[in-house]
Amino acid sequence: MTLASYQTAILRRLAPRAKPSEIADVCLIVEGAYPYVAGGVSSWIDGLIRRHPSLRFRVVAIQPEPPAPPSKYQQPDNLHSLHNLFLGERQPAPHANHFRSGGRTALSAAVDQFLRDGGLTLLAEINRLIAPLARTGRASGLINSSLGWDLVCDLYKRSMPHESFLHFFWAWRVLFGGLLATLGFKLPAAHIYHTVSTGYAGLLAARAAVETGRPVLITEHGIYTNERRIEILQADWIVDTIDKGFAIHDARRDLRDFWAVAFESYARTCYQACAEVMTLYEGNQTAQLTLGANPQRMRIIPNGVDYANLRRLPQAAPNDPPTVALVGRVVPIKDIKTYLQAIHLLRGQFANLRALIMGPMDEQSDYVEECRALVAELGLSQTVEFTGTVNVATYFPRIHVNVLTSLSESQPLSVLEAGAAGIPTVATNVGSCREILFGRRDEQPALGEGGILTDVASPQQAAQGIAALLSNPERRQQLGSVMRQRVEHYYDQRLVDEAYTAIYQRYRDVSIQATAQT
Repeated sequence: MTLASYQTAILRRLAPRAKPSEIADVCLIVEGAYPYVAGGVSSWIDGLIRRHPSLRFRVVAIQPEPPAPPSKYQQPDNLHSLHNLFLGERQPAPHANHFRSGGRTALSAAVDQFLRDGGLTLLAEINRLIAPLARTGRASGLINSSLGWDLVCDLYKRSMPHESFLHFFWAWRVLFGGLLATLGFKLPAAHIYHTVSTGYAGLLAARAAVETGRPVLITEHGIYTNERRIEILQADWIVDTIDKGFAIHDARRDLRDFWAVAFESYARTCYQACAEVMTLYEGNQTAQLTLGANPQRMRIIPNGVDYANLRRLPQAAPNDPPTVALVGRVVPIKDIKTYLQAIHLLRGQFANLRALIMGPMDEQSDYVEECRALVAELGLSQTVEFTGTVNVATYFPRIHVNVLTSLSESQPLSVLEAGAAGIPTVATNVGSCREILFGRRDEQPALGEGGILTDVASPQQAAQGIAALLSNPERRQQLGSVMRQRVEHYYDQRLVDEAYTAIYQRYRDVSIQATAQT
């Protein structure tokens, strides 16, 4: 069966089940974030929903295990439903007679190839093969069945006989179990499926394209495959069992390859399904192209901030106590410790120096305590203040310099919000920070520099950048003025909302027309 004929058959079967009044306009699919994690992507999703009050939204929140943690957000009025997909939740094993021998062989081959290559055709084939289990709600239980055991043994012999079977088994169980949970999940009815990453969220969006024929969109903040590859390379729980030496043509795969290639296959499948492949900044598009995104479907829609209100805020006076701020969650990826070390280097240069850390402190309590201990060790208790979650706009009129010391970012809102308020930033050269502070390649006219870039994990460079701005009010004002102009022209929330409103309207109309013809 071809992908097109499969889509037609599925769409005809599903169409009568959902009344028009039951179909949401947009189903947002998110992994490991909204509404259970504050800030970042979660704030973006919450704002997107609230700024489109005329549209009806559903959200699928993908989590590792039940139960769901407490929500960090009050549910918007136009969010009609929240659905939790738990990757580690397992249903009872199905009876052996659900599959004939031919079906077992076909499923094993399709899963093996899909984890290597991805693609909508293979996804449709796997979906078709497990459809009888999905209809009974037992798809995820397949991993605990005799067929599941046969599949892992077959895949092990075929792909990685040089590996420890025990290590391979647990890796396969997580990857295949997540695939089954995603394919067995009941899709909420919507005209548009919009994922904010690849991974399992992108896989569910691709399945929605296959099953419903309705438009699928993606907006990537960071590149999921890059982030997972970094985690996989750093993971000490993955045992290396292959020594390839200098042999560049050794085709054997180890478990790190197995994990990384599987997530790349999911991304490739997602990109193939999407009518629009959106991201926040140009640097992300290289990775998207590498994994098969269609250049004709790619576009950049950046983060937006409330420029109209932020630009009206008064600025800190030159004779006010010198104040710097880091806006962000107190977690390792924000590298709060480098910021604290930079403040320690600066304390002797600037009398009455104040350093704020503004952001949630409830994600990684151990790291918070380490940061507090470092403050005490460096003698910064009278200089550094942890504010917790606050309205940053109430603090901006006191702040001379914004600081970002992150190890990794996509397009940090803190830099854009500070820029809209006329505050320059000293930032690590990660994500789109260079693009924000120095302008995109197509910026016309070129506005110039709006801040200072540093290397990652360099307290000395961060301190030098902060000192250069604190000691030079004229330069500080000039850079802040550049940032205001850049935010107004490219990162104003009004422009971003207009772009998404147009996209949603266009694809909603396409879906309604297609449904009417079914």
